[in-house]
Amino acid sequence: MSAPQKITPTLAPTVHFPLPEFCVRRTGVTLFKTNLIRIGVTLGIGALLALPPAIFGQDGGADPAKRKVRTKVAPIYSVLAKRMNVEGKVKVAVTITADGRVKDARLVGGSPVLASAALDAARQWKFDPAPKDSTGVIEFEFKNPAS
Repeated sequence: MSAPQKITPTLAPTVHFPLPEFCVRRTGVTLFKTNLIRIGVTLGIGALLALPPAIFGQDGGADPAKRKVRTKVAPIYSVLAKRMNVEGKVKVAVTITADGRVKDARLVGGSPVLASAALDAARQWKFDPAPKDSTGVIEFEFKNPAS
């Protein structure tokens, strides 16, 4: 066996970032108000970009409640959820194709223990055909059958 090698630590280069303008004081004049306006405008634009597409006049699609359901599949209450006595509502966001099949399903809210059962059930739902794809939210309620 060879002797252990000595490791010399190296330091990463230090990077200095300039302070934002509103933190810098200029010979008695503070740019605080103008920079507050800049920050407010930036946050306002960011908030508008975070809004759902329907706010901008784009058609986000019909709600699944507006599209008639042809086939509903009930979620299977898992053994783990029974043992843990987990109950509650799970919300699943779905994308429905024009021919009525669920193309995409993702968890929006609810217990992670119940999520897989709700996602599996939502993917098996069938809806009436429509002219184009639509999106919506399906809500499942889980109650422990033993209680």
